Amino acid sequence: MSSVNLEAGGAADMMCCASCGKSEVDDIKLITCDGCDIVKYCSNKCQQEHRSQHDATCKERAAELRDEILFQQPEGSHLGDCPICFLPLSIDPQKSTFMGCCSKIICQGCAYANTLRQREENLEPACAFCRHPLPKTQKESEMNKMKRVEVNDPFALQYVGVKHKVEGDHEKAFQYWAKAAELGDAIAHYYLSVSYREGKGVEKDEKKGRYHLEEAAIAGHPGARYNLAVNEVTFERALKHLIIAVNLGCDRSIQMLKECYKDGLVSKEGFAAALRAHQAAADATKSSQREVAAKFYAPQKSSQREVAAKFYAPQQGK
Repeated sequence: MSSVNLEAGGAADMMCCASCGKSEVDDIKLITCDGCDIVKYCSNKCQQEHRSQHDATCKERAAELRDEILFQQPEGSHLGDCPICFLPLSIDPQKSTFMGCCSKIICQGCAYANTLRQREENLEPACAFCRHPLPKTQKESEMNKMKRVEVNDPFALQYVGVKHKVEGDHEKAFQYWAKAAELGDAIAHYYLSVSYREGKGVEKDEKKGRYHLEEAAIAGHPGARYNLAVNEVTFERALKHLIIAVNLGCDRSIQMLKECYKDGLVSKEGFAAALRAHQAAADATKSSQREVAAKFYAPQKSSQREVAAKFYAPQQGK
């Protein structure tokens, strides 16, 4: 029997302090160890006194609990569903549009349908979700984003952080990403992992970089999951990451699994299952409306205002 099981049976099951042995009664409420879930203490003093005996077991159990969370299959990617059609958003950034006015990510199909409706009803170009008029200038667009930043919108904070990174201000970018990550933004966690790894805007810290990469992966970020697979110490753990990423539709992960299959590291049945899962993830993001929109937006991505101008130009010429 492992030390974890022994402690669990001797302390947690009997509901007594792991240090002094006091049982939980009306005037004594036991507190669970904040590092694991297998022992309890009647006071902070007892917890401190028992730390040296419990430390190794606690770390072992904490690692197990972390892995349970880390290797759970997310319900979907970090992008979630389109807020209009409620179909999963594609992880391909070229197939969706970020609206700075409300910080919503709209699928290509809904953005296109909105433009069609506005043309037919002779309306001014507006956001497909909140109906806010589309910005006419870059300055107005930036003002819309900053309004979202002022109300602590995590996606807007992350977006502005990217802007500062592009401008070369890595420290300010880090500050925006740190705030967005605190609010649960998966992309911000991913950028923080890169910042800690490269030491840009913050001192290098591999441990913190790994933590934020894991947080992004847990939230459904396929790129973070792929990076974890690449940097894992065992093939077994790397394979788990790749399968989770494949189930989210990650192209790089299915390509890596293909190479593993060629090298005999993955069975034929396992690779076939991965291919089906990858295709299912891709199919879930498809719709007839999105397919029509994809043909219209090809060969290059256009902003909603540019698309609107393309529609309205023939009418203005009449």
